[in-house]
Amino acid sequence: MTLTERLHHAAAPIWQKILTHPFVIGLGDGTLALENFQFYMCQDYVFLTEYSRLLALATAKAPDLDTMGRFADLLDATLNHEMGLHREFASRCGISAAELARTQAAPTTYAYTRHLVQIAALGSLTEILAALLPCQWGYCEIGQMLADRGKPIAAPFYSQWIDMYSSREFAALASWLRELLDTLGGTASVERLTEIFCTSARYEYLFWEMAYRLERWPV
Repeated sequence: MTLTERLHHAAAPIWQKILTHPFVIGLGDGTLALENFQFYMCQDYVFLTEYSRLLALATAKAPDLDTMGRFADLLDATLNHEMGLHREFASRCGISAAELARTQAAPTTYAYTRHLVQIAALGSLTEILAALLPCQWGYCEIGQMLADRGKPIAAPFYSQWIDMYSSREFAALASWLRELLDTLGGTASVERLTEIFCTSARYEYLFWEMAYRLERWPV
């Protein structure tokens, strides 16, 4: 069993809760309320901003030029392509660029991104990969699962979301991150990597829960 397979096995109970979460199921069958999807899109925009900081730190901590280049390319794609597509897609969902820009992080988004950025700032690249992988791997599995079940034709926004995360390009990115962690993780503490991976997996679950419940700060 590879390192990433061991991490995935350790997080299996959390993973199953993610795959069966009502937000995810509603995306797949088209029954999710648009209000919830709009909330998710706004929070995901905040997440992408902090995710970019993680990628910048991963680039700096990469052990070789090839790995630095891959992370730098991913950072460039996120900042200069994906976030633009996110704004365009959000606009078609009824969310203006100004509304996205003034979105404040909900409690779960704030906690999750602080977890990621702290690991990226203080940890090794191996630890960064363990923190990042549940997001990339999880979205890949969700996208492929929902695509296999059949996209909700009557809900085009959700169908487009499924297309994005079930794509070959996204699967290739998740596969590269798994392979890199398996390559670099040989001398790392498996216990520490498992702790980081499972924490991120729990936040992935809470992110869906946050959007499903339209989570707000209490005051």
